Amino acid sequence: MGVAGVVLAAGASRRMGRNKMLLALDGEPLVRRAARHALAAGLSPVVVVLGHEAAQVREALADLDVVFAENPDFQGPTSTSLQKGIERVPREARGAVVLLGDMVKVTDHMLTALAITARRTVAPLVASRYGDVVAPPFYFDRRLFSELAAWTGEGAGPGLVERHPGDVVYVDWPEDCLADVDTPEDLERLSG
Repeated sequence: MGVAGVVLAAGASRRMGRNKMLLALDGEPLVRRAARHALAAGLSPVVVVLGHEAAQVREALADLDVVFAENPDFQGPTSTSLQKGIERVPREARGAVVLLGDMVKVTDHMLTALAITARRTVAPLVASRYGDVVAPPFYFDRRLFSELAAWTGEGAGPGLVERHPGDVVYVDWPEDCLADVDTPEDLERLSG
């Protein structure tokens, strides 16, 4: 059984002031960068969750082999986007690696490592750890999908880590890989 990818890219980008998924870093829109890394990691299918300016985001991914899920409640908590993405994971997939479109230092190597770790363990959860911080991307085994479907609010990944402390395998990454793009200053700093 394969491992799917879910790229969360639906948010309203309030702090940025415009849709950050369409902003370019190294000449490539952030959403395309995230989807391309997921594809290069061999995740299949790669589900991209759309919301804010869905048509434009879809267009930025037009030639990539991804499938889409739309979240009409994209201004709500991230749990709504996560649930829309998980719903699109096919039954034959053993689980999914979930990543954020704005975590621009997450690479295909990192995503591949999570999928390989998931295949080598019986643990239902593989979490990325950056120093003392647990953050995306996460691998969720299908056994956790019902919990994800019931989750409300933010922080499903760290929340499930707290709920299941004995069922988590960690993969450690350099702390600077935690960088994300929320403001124009973030984009400028990461472009330099």
